[in-house]
Amino acid sequence: MTNRTALVARVSMIALLLCVFFIYGVDAQCPMCRMSAESNLKAGGTAAAGLNKGIIYLLIGPYIMISTVAFLWWRNRRLVQQQERETYVRSLLDPHC
Repeated sequence: MTNRTALVARVSMIALLLCVFFIYGVDAQCPMCRMSAESNLKAGGTAAAGLNKGIIYLLIGPYIMISTVAFLWWRNRRLVQQQERETYVRSLLDPHC
């Protein structure tokens, strides 16, 4: 069961990283910002690209925080399970405790 949990965690992390690194075509803008960015782009400016990169940058933060919390929870759970197994084995080996 532990191997399956680790596999799911690894696959989820790989999927998250692939989503983060391959979001080139994403346009995350409200209609007013989009019109402003398009008019700037038609005039030869680069504000649209910077606006998109800024939005994506702000979007990545929550995913990093959630991934960190999930990893810490998984690691702590694994350590607790290991300690429980050690306690159980010790109780089997030394019945006088």
